[in-house]
Amino acid sequence: MQRPHRMIPGAPTGIARVWPRPRGLAALMGAALIACLSLPAFASESPDWATGTPDFEWSGALKAGQTVEIKSVNGSIIAGKTSGDKVEIRAWKHGHHSDPAEVKIEMVPSDKGITVCAVYPSWWGKNTCEPGSEGHMDTHNNDVQVHFVVRVPAGVGFTARTVNGSVTALGLTGPTYAHTVNGSVDVSTSGMAEAQTVNGSIRAELGASSWNDPIDFRTVNGRIELSVPSNLNADLEASTVNGTIESDLPVTVHGDIGRRHLRGKINKGGSPLRLETVNGGIKITTGT
Repeated sequence: MQRPHRMIPGAPTGIARVWPRPRGLAALMGAALIACLSLPAFASESPDWATGTPDFEWSGALKAGQTVEIKSVNGSIIAGKTSGDKVEIRAWKHGHHSDPAEVKIEMVPSDKGITVCAVYPSWWGKNTCEPGSEGHMDTHNNDVQVHFVVRVPAGVGFTARTVNGSVTALGLTGPTYAHTVNGSVDVSTSGMAEAQTVNGSIRAELGASSWNDPIDFRTVNGRIELSVPSNLNADLEASTVNGTIESDLPVTVHGDIGRRHLRGKINKGGSPLRLETVNGGIKITTGT
């Protein structure tokens, strides 16, 4: 029996597959190998959840400048670059007491790209998959976890949103945005990046040296480590409560100098950059 899913008419050209569960020891071992090979190249070890054939798979093309967005609730998200020109998405569903078949994976196209969501059974209000901050998602004690692995081609942006799970997005080239609540964030891109969590640390590397709108790196319980180009010109605002602030780049300070709050210009200043944590330190380094 195939795993239920939903394809929205008008989705970008591609192929979606929902795989039946393999049976027998040989099939399980072969599926585990396929799962390992399907992970991005940076993943040196297969996560525990990436065993067996994926419950969902999609491959398709997006235009340069568009974004692939993944929205989950319970589960981690891993993304890496691909040398090809197609986005590849795989997902695994696991449940302890709840039935994984109750959680659908939906795809919604827009002029900005494609959004893929783990949609749980509706309880209080209708759960919907919509791009960006729109939509509604409530698990109501459903313990199914949905984990995603995504390969992103050059020129395509990536956005990851989950609640209980980590976000890892490494080696990308487009704008990269990572949001979670309970989990760490680890991102790197040659473009612009932004990351937010509550319970977890943030490690980020961005290659962009200028931007217009403010970008934020925020957590509550965790450390922030940010690597930026040496020629970055930014208006910096960094604050912590229980921790210290360090910068390898020269900062011209505005106002009082403190170990827990820093406001000033990196190099010549310009692009707004905000870093904030409560329990943890902040360190800004340069990779180039």
